[in-house]
Amino acid sequence: MVRKFLVSILFVSLLTACAPAATVVPSQTPPPPTAIPPTTAPTATSAPTAVPAPTANLTEGCVSDYTPGVDYFPEKTSVQYSSGFTIEYFGHYKVLTVNTPFPGATESFQYALVQCGTPKPEGFTEEQIIEVPVESIVTMSTTYLPFLEALGVLDKLVGLDDATFVSNETVLKMAADGALKTIGSGASVNVEQALDLQPDLIMAYSSGSPDYDAHPKLIEAGLKVALNAEWLDTSPLGRAEWGKFIAAFFNKEAAAEEMFSATAQRYEELKALVSQAEAKPTVFVGTPYQGTWYMPGGKSFAAAFLMDAGANYPWADTTDTGSLFLAFEEVFDKAKDADYWLNLGFAPDLKSLTDQDARFADFAAYQNGNVWNNDARTTANGGNDYYESAVAKPDVVLADLIAILHPELLPEHTFTYMRQVK
Repeated sequence: MVRKFLVSILFVSLLTACAPAATVVPSQTPPPPTAIPPTTAPTATSAPTAVPAPTANLTEGCVSDYTPGVDYFPEKTSVQYSSGFTIEYFGHYKVLTVNTPFPGATESFQYALVQCGTPKPEGFTEEQIIEVPVESIVTMSTTYLPFLEALGVLDKLVGLDDATFVSNETVLKMAADGALKTIGSGASVNVEQALDLQPDLIMAYSSGSPDYDAHPKLIEAGLKVALNAEWLDTSPLGRAEWGKFIAAFFNKEAAAEEMFSATAQRYEELKALVSQAEAKPTVFVGTPYQGTWYMPGGKSFAAAFLMDAGANYPWADTTDTGSLFLAFEEVFDKAKDADYWLNLGFAPDLKSLTDQDARFADFAAYQNGNVWNNDARTTANGGNDYYESAVAKPDVVLADLIAILHPELLPEHTFTYMRQVK
């Protein structure tokens, strides 16, 4: 389950945020093709027959009368903020390229999404070819669920890694009713269960480590797997834009474009609002984990959230896109007089903080009561919606942060993910 793999990331990059190929991936993972077809898809006017070109993407069923030259994806999407993936259209298929599928990857992964009922393109291995629209999906991370819901395809979900830490109420009910199967995660993934489900697609992540990656075994078993690297993106809007990646498998580009456009507009408007703030309060985040304080690097999406919210972030000038590995003393030296302390991890109240380490009481933010955690939406099992739906809603996260740091800018704000710790 992705929660087990990402437990360290709660104290590395995800804890400090709002919200877990191919040289080291086993050899059964397909290499990318040596050449990509021209980026300009044929238009309907070049079709050799009078068959009308579709005016919308086919989101159910297959093409019954394929005509060469027809553009079967009139509703397209493009990538604006994310550096993690690209999408190109070629008439009856589209190519998704995951630029960095796992940390340290030196080669990309590519998938040819072929409109079902049309021919398979040349230049791709069988593992790379996935027919769309997919009618069934298994997800290996809770962060994919909010996009499925927003796109209106949650009913296509037939399985997931584990339902224990899921926050989505619909998914929890589906699991309780027996409508979903769990297949586990990592090297111990239940391949037999996955084969019984026979999903059109399994969406997974890759750490680059055989101990945590399920996809090599799933691919070896003949299942269709696509790697989603949203968790590696370095900007809040870049992470949210992976909703377009997911949408491409369902031919739901139009819905994804509309959804993301509204999110990006709200986010940019909130950033502009922050320019009216008179001061920038100093902010630090997190707590030590096993003796190390994982602080977001200055080029990480976690740091971007803070700076977009009008914070003075003491580590903003670092160039790391992940986390800095700091000792308590290093953090205290820079943050002892900070105005706010955010995203603590597992800390229900102030007393629990000093129970962990009495030195926490020496921070000014602790003494002034300016301590906030991102656990306002948690389940009885310990699931935290900040690490689920917030990935798709960076505008909501940003509004929460602005209301904390600059309450005068959003005086009527109701908090969604953030909670003041008392």
